[in-house]
Amino acid sequence: MIDIKGITKSFGSLQVLKGIDLHIDKGEVVSIVGPSGAGKTTLLQIIGTLDKPDSGSIMVDGIDVSSLSTKKLSDFRNQHLGFVFQFHQLLPEFTALENIMIPAFIAGKSRKEAKERAEELLAFMGLSDRASHKPAELSGGEKQRVAVARALVNNPAVILADEPSGSLDTKNKAELHQLFFDLRDKFGQTFVIVTHDEGLASITDRTIHLKDGMIEKTVEAGAADNKEESADNNKEVSAEEPNSSIDCI
Repeated sequence: MIDIKGITKSFGSLQVLKGIDLHIDKGEVVSIVGPSGAGKTTLLQIIGTLDKPDSGSIMVDGIDVSSLSTKKLSDFRNQHLGFVFQFHQLLPEFTALENIMIPAFIAGKSRKEAKERAEELLAFMGLSDRASHKPAELSGGEKQRVAVARALVNNPAVILADEPSGSLDTKNKAELHQLFFDLRDKFGQTFVIVTHDEGLASITDRTIHLKDGMIEKTVEAGAADNKEESADNNKEVSAEEPNSSIDCI
């Protein structure tokens, strides 16, 4: 699905990415975490063809994006990628339904086809009754769900999200996080999510830890839980058998 090999990127004398190798499978929900300045957003922008690496190669959905012209890159983004940002970026003069339909129009789809797809997504999001509302009439959680629907309207292979729940309260944040997995299960998209939210990172299929422009480690889903369970079991054994040679973690 996504194959990244030897990606480097510098801004002036500052090297932000220092040789990133990464493979992401179809249907995975992957989070990218790390301290500020680690290169998370830069990597996401390069995957999304919004920026070009200094060296290395990127294959997305079987296409070598580095070989595409500017026009073909624009078409590729519209057809294969969806973007979700921390702030919804909805156009205030259009309704929720119209905002969702815009990328479909850019892709050359008919109004009927775009409207049917947008209505399908609004129904899945539980927002059918908000279709005619403009952004100012929607709650923060509703706006972000409309933004997710907009990202999905062309049925892209990959959804790229940069701090998607950063501006939401706890309840809406939890609902949005669950939505990503529901969407993956229903529509089969791959999700790559840059986040500082430990709760979101902990439930993704895989967490990529970046530090100083390099992949520091990769944590598979459930690894942290298994470690905690092992620690708890060791503590129980120690409590029951004071003379046991098993060390507590």
